[in-house]
Amino acid sequence: MRILSVDTCLAASSVAVIEDGRCLAARSEPMTRGHQERIAPLAREIAGEAGIVFSVLDRIAVTVGPGSFTGLRVGLSFAKGLAEALSIPCVGINSLEALAASSGASGFVAAVLDAKMGQVYLQVFDGGKALMAPDALDIGSATARLAELYSGGPATLVGSGAALLEGVLPEAVRVDLSVADPVAVARLAAARPAPTHSPRPLYLRAPYATMPAA
Repeated sequence: MRILSVDTCLAASSVAVIEDGRCLAARSEPMTRGHQERIAPLAREIAGEAGIVFSVLDRIAVTVGPGSFTGLRVGLSFAKGLAEALSIPCVGINSLEALAASSGASGFVAAVLDAKMGQVYLQVFDGGKALMAPDALDIGSATARLAELYSGGPATLVGSGAALLEGVLPEAVRVDLSVADPVAVARLAAARPAPTHSPRPLYLRAPYATMPAA
């Protein structure tokens, strides 16, 4: 199975191509804006490096959030448009699961993104199995949730918000990944059953920008 993955949820534009789990080409380019202009050319470049054309792809994988409101919409729009044009499935992967898979850690893994405004986006896994749904929590609530779910053994905190919860599990290994590995995104999508609907954005909270008063 050949899969092209796209990630624009966080501070990078990332694309990978895998074939039967093996990485053919991958790249992440750090950026906080400009995803819309870069993602299509980057996808073409990575496909070229992988030695394929889009028409041989079997699936498109895309991160759906949480993350940048603008960024995740860019990736989703591109991935869904490409999948529709090729008449192939588009598989959505949440960015917290992608970060956990990118850490290379087994056992207890907490993926944590700094959501600003005193909040984090949190999801916890054990042996690759989710122990909770992704959630937006204030630091105190996230601390309590993490302590509640941890039952001992090796632990890993991964993501831009890992340092905010580090004191909860003093022995935990901290992995300071700011973006997910696009190869991990593609491999997660390969393990999914064929989706029955198009992926939708996972915002977790409403945007804090408001319309000006009339």
